Amino acid sequence: MTTPAPCIIRHAAPQDFVAILECLREAFEPFRRAYTPEAFADTVPSLETLQHRSANMTILVAVNSSGRLIGTIAAGMTSSTEGHLRGMAVCSDCQGRGVAGQLLASAEALLQSRGCRRVTLDTTEPLARAISFYRKNGYSPTGRTQDFYGMPLFEFAKDLMQPILAG
Repeated sequence: MTTPAPCIIRHAAPQDFVAILECLREAFEPFRRAYTPEAFADTVPSLETLQHRSANMTILVAVNSSGRLIGTIAAGMTSSTEGHLRGMAVCSDCQGRGVAGQLLASAEALLQSRGCRRVTLDTTEPLARAISFYRKNGYSPTGRTQDFYGMPLFEFAKDLMQPILAG
């Protein structure tokens, strides 16, 4: 197993937004052709859309020891006991080094501190590596699928009240 990349997870500030957008673009660019143009535009949003998202969700960022933003995730409560994650990305040169796990754990802890008992996220079929990552971290498909600008969007959920058993 690769040693986790040393990073700090913190709340995003407005001055991080351009770097967040670049991280999202870089992480999702290899999948652009598998997405409809509208789905890609929602996945890699505009600065205005990101600013709006930050008003409704907490955006976390991973920053390396030199201060470079290397990953991001957004987390928000959808009800008093349920949360939702979206916009998770890790810069390509840091993928596979534990950054995603640190981001996910931080987002889950944030939601749990707000009373979250169950968290959901949505993903697409082209993101097979992400789906495998989510499954390894306790997320299961709910069976709920919706149209995401002409492509299927699959919901996954995790009960935050049950510990993950190593296996």
